[in-house]
Amino acid sequence: MRRSGRIPDRVLADLLGRLAVAIGAGIDPRRAWAVESARVPRAWRGPMASVAAGLADGAGLADALDRAGDAFPLVVRGTIRAGDRAGRDAETLRDVAAALAETVRARREFVASLVGPAVRLAAALAVVGVLIGVSAAARTVDGRPVDVLGPGLSGTRGLLGYCGLLVGIAALAAASGPRALQSWRERGVVRSVANRLPLLGPALRASEAASWCRAAALAGHAGLDPGSLVALASLAAPGLAIDVERLGSRLRRGAGFDEALRAANVLPEQIVAEVALGESTGMLPEMLERLARRYGQESREGFMAAARAVEWAAWAAVAGLVAVLAWRVMTVYVGMIEDAARPL
Repeated sequence: MRRSGRIPDRVLADLLGRLAVAIGAGIDPRRAWAVESARVPRAWRGPMASVAAGLADGAGLADALDRAGDAFPLVVRGTIRAGDRAGRDAETLRDVAAALAETVRARREFVASLVGPAVRLAAALAVVGVLIGVSAAARTVDGRPVDVLGPGLSGTRGLLGYCGLLVGIAALAAASGPRALQSWRERGVVRSVANRLPLLGPALRASEAASWCRAAALAGHAGLDPGSLVALASLAAPGLAIDVERLGSRLRRGAGFDEALRAANVLPEQIVAEVALGESTGMLPEMLERLARRYGQESREGFMAAARAVEWAAWAAVAGLVAVLAWRVMTVYVGMIEDAARPL
């Protein structure tokens, strides 16, 4: 049964990497694809079969991938098509696989860095629940239960109310999660807010610049013209998309590639400067690859810094909670002592 949506980057990187080796060794693409179809998870056999049918009909790999729709990202299909035209099928597949593998690795590092803060936050919430549950055992001098946390959260009833609150928050997060994810992918409000955050915003912008440079380098290796190069890079980094028609108009009026990019006022100046140097030396793809690695390193460091900030925020939340609990306990017992000291 065919699953909707795109094939995960991890699966796609492995698939294209092995396919590059097979085609580079001279194996017929139809045979190589048939072998890979048997290796991918069963959920993605439908799109793989669509591509196999296209190859069997004599279509090139890029055209065959189009038959699977969104299972294969547009930028992957565009890059492979450029490789087909340049006669660099195996090299292009290898480069695309490496780029996808780098994306997967960076994503895993960021998620792994968030595990510690999440565990500490969960532990703090559990401690609060335990305190609510056992607080009913403590009594004031007149026999009333001690309300350690304040708003009536004490004993079994308080624990049930607290758990209900956490479940409600989790349900709200689960319900709004898909919309937030869609807003992120479509560069809506969520992405706009994230881009303005002190640490996360620069990391996101560096990641997008790395994607633009990586796709442009692949297009340069494939020998694409400037307009096609920019169109492919814009697919990889929608936030840095450039109007190809206006770019072409400037180029036809005699502007250099770097001048046309600078006039678009979209790319960071560092990319434009590297394009100018690459054009003058005839090493544009190599310069863009180097810049992609630099931006990739910047984005990873930025994401790690953002994760450390989250971790410190989690520690601060736990410390604040402990301080509040200590203050509440002290207040309760000071009150009990004062009550006991009053004359009858």
